[in-house]
Amino acid sequence: MAYSLIKSLHLATIALTLALFVLRGAWMMAGSPRLQARWVRIVPHVNDTLLLSSGIALAVLIQQYPLVHGWLTAKFFALIAYILLGTIALKRGKTKAQRVAAWIAALLVFGYMVAVAMAHAPFPFGQ
Repeated sequence: MAYSLIKSLHLATIALTLALFVLRGAWMMAGSPRLQARWVRIVPHVNDTLLLSSGIALAVLIQQYPLVHGWLTAKFFALIAYILLGTIALKRGKTKAQRVAAWIAALLVFGYMVAVAMAHAPFPFGQ
């Protein structure tokens, strides 16, 4: 029961994270002032906190941990890459071209993390 509730929360926050990142990326590319709205700076952080917390809870429940199990290690390092690329895409990129390239790269890393999670394998595309 707890596992299915936590997994549902995790999947919902994944979907919301992706939707918000795509929306903020579109606003960044359009130069929209909406990117500076207060809720846009708060809601993604709250959601990502729930996402990370539910992910940690799931790892504990299934007794598989990053740096011990290969697929979670891959997700852990991909998450770090996603966060860094997302920061460049939405805040730290010096030019729009850099921000767009980082945004696209972050989306590719996000896709990789989803594939790793579904396959429970660090190399999900070679199977």
